[in-house]
Amino acid sequence: MTTRTLPDKGFVFWPVGTGDSATIAIDKSTVVQVDVNHLEKAEGDDDPSLPIVDELVQMLPKKNGRPYLSLFVLTHPDTDHCRGFAELQKKVGIGELWFTPRVFTEYKGDLGDDARAFQTEAKRRVKATIDAKGTVPAGDRVRIIGYHEVLQESDYKGFPEARLTIPGNAVTEIDGADLSATFRAFVHAPFKDDIASERNDSCVGLQISLFDGEAVGRALLFGDLCYPTVKAIFDRSSEEDLKWNILLAPHHCSKSVMFWGESEDDEEVLQQDLLDVLEQAAQPDGYVVVSSHCIPEKNEPGDNPPHAIAKEQYEIIAPNGVLCTMEYPNSEDPTVMVFTMTASGLSLAGAATSTKAHDGASQLKSDIDAARGAPEPSRDRVGFGAAR
Repeated sequence: MTTRTLPDKGFVFWPVGTGDSATIAIDKSTVVQVDVNHLEKAEGDDDPSLPIVDELVQMLPKKNGRPYLSLFVLTHPDTDHCRGFAELQKKVGIGELWFTPRVFTEYKGDLGDDARAFQTEAKRRVKATIDAKGTVPAGDRVRIIGYHEVLQESDYKGFPEARLTIPGNAVTEIDGADLSATFRAFVHAPFKDDIASERNDSCVGLQISLFDGEAVGRALLFGDLCYPTVKAIFDRSSEEDLKWNILLAPHHCSKSVMFWGESEDDEEVLQQDLLDVLEQAAQPDGYVVVSSHCIPEKNEPGDNPPHAIAKEQYEIIAPNGVLCTMEYPNSEDPTVMVFTMTASGLSLAGAATSTKAHDGASQLKSDIDAARGAPEPSRDRVGFGAAR
C-alpha cells in the first residue's frame, strides 16, 4: 500500500466508486469522517479505487495505540454511504457519532449489514448517554440531528437536549472538545416530515467550515438530497451558511438536483433558480467534487448517477470546474483528492493537474453565457427517465 498522509487541516475525497467518503482533518489529532464507502474489491491490485478503511487505519492519528477517529457522521444509511462501517468500527476507535434517527424509524426493512451495524452502535450510545444523564466518555458520545419530537419516542426519552442539534443551528464541539476557533458545522437538514418524505431527502445536510486565522474554507455536504430540499435550504438559510469553496455534488452528480418534475408523470425541467443561487454562493476558488465512477459523456434513460447533464450544469457554475474522484488526476490511476487549509485559504494539492478540465469548464461557461444572450435563463425541458 502506498504511504499517504492526511493534511494538517483540510478536506480529503476518496476514489471509492459511486459512493461518498469525505475526510476532514481539523488538526493533527482531530479527524472527522462523513460517510464511508469501503470496497473490498479495491484490495486487489487491479482495481483503481482505494480501500478507504485500510487507508484510514494507516493515516489516522493514534490514541492509546489505536487509530482514532474523533467523529463519524452518517448522512443516511444507504449502502454507498455506510459500506464498511462495521469493519471501520473494528479497526478504529470512534469518539463520537452524529446521525438523524428519522432515516431509521421510517425505513426499517431495507437496511444493509453496515447500516444495521451503525444503527446498533448508535442505539447503544444513545442508551449509554441516557443512563449517564449526558456525561459519557469518548467512544460512547453521540449527537442526534433532528427535532424535539424525537425525544418523545420511547428509544430517546431522557436523552439530553444538549446532545440534540436542530437543523438551522451550528455545532463547534467534537468529541468533548471546543473547536470553535478552527471548526464549525452548520446543520441544514433534514427538515421536518411535512417537507421531506423520501429517505434521500431525509439526509443530514451540512456546511463544514475550517478556519486558519482569518482564512476560512467551506464545504457543502448534502448526501443524496434532491432539488426540493436543496432549494428549501437555499430559501431558508443565511448567505454566510451557504457559501462554498467545495460543493460535493449531491447524490453523486444526479440530475435530480437541478432537473425536476412536480410528479413522476411530469417532464423534468431544468430548475435554473437553484443553479443561480448555487452559483451566487460559490467562492472564487470553488470546485464541484463528484464522488462517483467516471462520468459518461452521455447517459441512457433510467441510468443511475453520475449524470452527464448534471456535470454540464455544474461546469457552468463552478469557478474552478468539476472534479470526479475516480478521474483525479486521471481515470487509470486515481488517487486521493486533497484540499489543504492554511492561513492563505483552501487550495487543491496539485491543482495544476486539473488545468485542462478547468479551461474546458471555463470555455463551456463562456459559450453558454453567449448562447443565452438575454438575461432570462434557459427553461428547456428534458425527459431523461427517473431522477433517482
